[in-house]
Amino acid sequence: MKYTFLILSLCSNFLFAQEPKVILVTLDGVRWKEVFRGVEKSILNDKKYNSLIVQTNEKYWTEDSIKRRELLMPFTWKTIKEKGVILGNRDEQNFVNLTNKRLWSYPGYNEIITGKADDERIKNNKDIPNPNVSVFEIANQQKNLNNKVMAFGSWRMYTNILNQERSKLFVNAGYQDSFNQNKSERELLIERFQLETPKQWWATRFDIFTHEFALEAMKNQKPKLLFIGYGEADDYGHDEDYDQYITSINRNDRMIEEIWNYVQSDPFYKDQTTIIVTTDHGRGNGRQWSEHYDEILGSDEGFILMIGNGINPKKFKQKQTYLNQIASTIADLMKVKTWNYKDSGKSLLK
Repeated sequence: MKYTFLILSLCSNFLFAQEPKVILVTLDGVRWKEVFRGVEKSILNDKKYNSLIVQTNEKYWTEDSIKRRELLMPFTWKTIKEKGVILGNRDEQNFVNLTNKRLWSYPGYNEIITGKADDERIKNNKDIPNPNVSVFEIANQQKNLNNKVMAFGSWRMYTNILNQERSKLFVNAGYQDSFNQNKSERELLIERFQLETPKQWWATRFDIFTHEFALEAMKNQKPKLLFIGYGEADDYGHDEDYDQYITSINRNDRMIEEIWNYVQSDPFYKDQTTIIVTTDHGRGNGRQWSEHYDEILGSDEGFILMIGNGINPKKFKQKQTYLNQIASTIADLMKVKTWNYKDSGKSLLK
């Protein structure tokens, strides 16, 4: 009986061996102001930007900025604040910035996943394969991670940002169907809904499809390194639609909560997974809130949220951090042996 119990214990440890996993989540074009202050009153009450003034005030407005940010992002300000690290609150002299000078989406994502800016070749959102190698591509070449690195994004450009043709990564972006060769009934249903749902933007699908595809992959394919790129907030921002912009942020916060809750329920991920949340660029201030590029003040301002395995809040004392540090942080957490730390931003764990 004793030996049977020992064998069962060893089998259990083998099946659910402790191995680091990382989930990188990006909230395209979300300003640090909404994250740390909640909705902005002057924009919220401007009919040019908000057609639902009464409804959004009832749901998201209070004079207290601490309560206001909790109304907008309850999971962030209850769970992540309590158990993780939140960087980028400029009101408390804590700064997160981009290092690229272009401040478009593609340059921002390139900086996040490769650890360095490339202002000469990645100048805008031109639809070209990324000449730079990302931490995702390097990780996928490692034996224990091969075919366990996956990416899901609302914006169609992720196939080029991650250079799918060269990297051989599993990427599902834009209006693509699942890449799973053995699709579950739920994946088939998601594909059907995606096909039959009216499309608001030609290059960006609604985040719910990205989210559901990613969650289903976690359940069935068990990626160890996962990228999830939500995109609605940026598109609604460019549309100057503030009520939908903030509603997207609120919805994304709930999606991150669902991912976290699933991580906590699955022995494959529980106590082994780090979730990192960031943005690819900031946005302007006041009436320039809907835009971002090199001449718009605020476009280089971001945030970084981290929770889970390897994140000890007491060790984070940095007052200035950069998005180019995320790639090396992922490499550290995932123990990617061949990552070139010299050419990328310093790991946030150092």
